Amino acid sequence: MTAATIAHLRIKLDDVEPAVLRRVQVPVTIRLDRLHLVLQAALGWTNSHLYEIRARDVGWGMPDPDFGDGPLDASKSRLIDVLEDVGARSLKCNRCGRDTYEFRARAGMMAAVPG
Repeated sequence: MTAATIAHLRIKLDDVEPAVLRRVQVPVTIRLDRLHLVLQAALGWTNSHLYEIRARDVGWGMPDPDFGDGPLDASKSRLIDVLEDVGARSLKCNRCGRDTYEFRARAGMMAAVPG
């Protein structure tokens, strides 16, 4: 994959009626902390809670030095690394004590068109 490859994300809030659904496109090289900001903007939220992005049994977020078994550092991981290393296409994002939402990266990524 090239640096111009994009991922199509489908974001859906869990347990919300009526359903809340967003679709965004991001470069696969986006860091997970930046991806979290994209998700916040897509949902109209203010980035005022801790978060953890989870793929299978691995989590990324803002590590707390007082808790050694917390999430991996989201600022040091990219979406492509999660997709390739963990092999997950479906990820969840938990907002500390608040909402949980799932986002899915479409398996068929395509090269971005310059323009």
